[in-house]
Amino acid sequence: MSGTVAAVCLSTAKGTRKKPVDKVNLLASWGIEGDAHAGRWHRQISLLSVESIEKMREISRSRGLELSFGDFAENLTIAGLDVAQLPVGAYLQAGEALLEVTQIGKECHGHCEIFRQVGDCVMPKEGIFARVLVGGTITAGDRIALWRGIPVAVVTASDKGSAGERPDVSGREIAKLIASIGGRVIAYRVLPDELEALAGAMTELIDELGAALVLTTGGTGFSPRDVTPEATLKIIERQVPGLPEAMRRESYAQTSRAMLSRAVAGIRGKGLIVNLPGSPKGVRECLQVILPVLGHAVEILRGTGGECG
Repeated sequence: MSGTVAAVCLSTAKGTRKKPVDKVNLLASWGIEGDAHAGRWHRQISLLSVESIEKMREISRSRGLELSFGDFAENLTIAGLDVAQLPVGAYLQAGEALLEVTQIGKECHGHCEIFRQVGDCVMPKEGIFARVLVGGTITAGDRIALWRGIPVAVVTASDKGSAGERPDVSGREIAKLIASIGGRVIAYRVLPDELEALAGAMTELIDELGAALVLTTGGTGFSPRDVTPEATLKIIERQVPGLPEAMRRESYAQTSRAMLSRAVAGIRGKGLIVNLPGSPKGVRECLQVILPVLGHAVEILRGTGGECG
């Protein structure tokens, strides 16, 4: 499913019509640079289909009003893709930018100028809203398409790595392997082995940055500084024991030390967190065990498998 960005629009004040511009710059976790509706909330960008606007044009012309792109306060006007039919949780990609649909329609508390003049407005019923997972430039004429990948965040727990004393080879290994199931790293953190720092980062990555899958590496052993499982357990709502059990079972075939791993996995909201070992070899062995089920797990968790699969 794909379409074309017919127009890109912005306004510097809320409650006003947006004006078409040549291009806009999207900022991750914020929205369109310079737009009044940007911010750290779930409705960072608004989208409306050209087809929806055309329905309103037929009514407005009979009343002497000519409507243009941006008049409904939409940021992106889309041709060839009925955005109102997309489910919440769907992903859209335009160039490098990646969006997550967060809301369909809205409640209109005070009728807009178009409603007062025409007697109806299509935006509250057929407009959609999204947040920006990956920033980038969008220009009128760009292709926009449904994206069926997984937005992934990587967290490396390492005192030496966070201090710049050791390269993070394990984190790079995760990024390389996750691409095989359509994973795209949207955020990356190298943090010291501190419970609060790790818990806070994982919370932010899911709640604010929109990661559907958080993969950690390091901090799962017996050392007093190994607290990644504790940080994970502190913020998850439900455990997923089958994933670490499968990793330990397969790793045990290679070394009996696999039974010493304290790795856990769990669910926070619509995000899945999985602890992986701290070595590149351990990352490869364990991640390859669970890769075949991760895509399906994320689809079930987000409720997008039926609509977008």
